[in-house]
Amino acid sequence: MIIVFALLIGIVAGLRAMTAPAAVAWAAGLGWVDLSQTPLAFLGYRWTPWILTVLAIGELITDQLPSTPSRKVPVQFATRIITGGLSGAAIGGAGGSLLLGLFSGIVGAVIGTYGGAAVRARLAASFGRDLPAALIEDVVAVGGAFLIVAAVS
Repeated sequence: MIIVFALLIGIVAGLRAMTAPAAVAWAAGLGWVDLSQTPLAFLGYRWTPWILTVLAIGELITDQLPSTPSRKVPVQFATRIITGGLSGAAIGGAGGSLLLGLFSGIVGAVIGTYGGAAVRARLAASFGRDLPAALIEDVVAVGGAFLIVAAVS
C-alpha cells in the first residue's frame, strides 16, 4: 500500500511541484513518518518544512500569473519529476522501500503533470477562463497531499 501512496504523492507533485515535498516534510517533522534512518532525514529537520512551505505558497501564487510557463516545458517538468521522486522516496522510505518509492513518485509526477494539465485545460474551457480551474487544482493538490501523508502515518 505504501507504493500506492508514493505514486499518489508523485501525482500531487505533478500538479504542484512544491506541495508534495512540503507535505512530506511536515509529516516527517511532526513524526507522522520516520525518515531518521534514511538519506532523507533532512526533510524532518526543524526548518525544512517551513522553507518548503514558503516555496509551495510562492508556487501557488505564481501559478495564477499569465506569464507562468507550462508545466510541460523542460525545466518545469524536470522539477516535478525531481520533487515527485523525492516525495515518493520519502513515503517509500518510511515503509522500508526507498527506491520503489522513488520510482513510484516519478511515475506519479509524470501522470500528474500531463493529466493535471489536461484536466485543467478542460476545466478552464468550461469556465471560460483559467483562474477557477487553477484554484480547483490548488485545492486538490493541497488537500490530496494532506490526505496522503495523514494516511501514511
